[in-house]
Amino acid sequence: MNVGLKNKKTSVFPGFGITLGFTLLYLAIIVLIPLSMIFWKSMSMGFEDFWKTIIDPRVIASYRLSFVTAFTAAIINGVFGVLIAWVLTRYHFPGKRLMDGLVDLPFALPTAVAGITLTTLYASNGWIGQLFSFRIAFSSLGITIALIFIGLPFVVRMVQPVLENIEKEVEEASASLGANRLQTFRKIILPELVPALLTGFALSFARALGEYGSVVFIAGNMPFKTEITPLIIMTKLEQYDYAGATAVAAVMLIITFLILFLINILQWWSSRKFIRE
Repeated sequence: MNVGLKNKKTSVFPGFGITLGFTLLYLAIIVLIPLSMIFWKSMSMGFEDFWKTIIDPRVIASYRLSFVTAFTAAIINGVFGVLIAWVLTRYHFPGKRLMDGLVDLPFALPTAVAGITLTTLYASNGWIGQLFSFRIAFSSLGITIALIFIGLPFVVRMVQPVLENIEKEVEEASASLGANRLQTFRKIILPELVPALLTGFALSFARALGEYGSVVFIAGNMPFKTEITPLIIMTKLEQYDYAGATAVAAVMLIITFLILFLINILQWWSSRKFIRE
């Protein structure tokens, strides 16, 4: 027997090195290199010009509008996304398949078409807008509605599989022990939903921050009032101010990354907490 021979550990995932290399190469080409060019182009304008660009009052107003409307839309999608997923998984009714298909409609519908449609509906003379005494289209409310429309499927599709995997026997056991429906939902179902709900919220929030096509029509694009940050970036690009556009985009990228990082930490913490319990 040869003592010098060492046992080789066989990986359960054959070809791990090759697949990992291709994965890193693909991510570098598709994600990392394009994102790094944003910072590289921003650095070409110098720190003073960069700072003046990103703290311009008009740009700051667009930051505030974009983040507030995106966060509001993500919160609303979190609530009603869970409700829709609950209906689709817990009940059987005529038209259920049609409703399930309609959830994915914002994924397939071109964003510009969605923007024009929403503007037509919620304008002062539109079918829905004329029913209200206040303005919906060309206001922050209209922007929020557009962001709700494009972000809803993320929450529903993240929560729906979790609800389908929760055994009904667990809910029946909770009810047999004297818990009412609210207690069953809060103690049994909600802990299982929190990680998926946070993921859906993060995806909806991130999509809303970068949305342009469905918002640009219904926003009205009034500076300091209804001008979103993606529109600021597009305006600078049309003016051939590429460095200014990438500077604003870099700020949005950093803030978005920090927010998503915090959400992922919260998701990890909540998963560990509920597993321990």
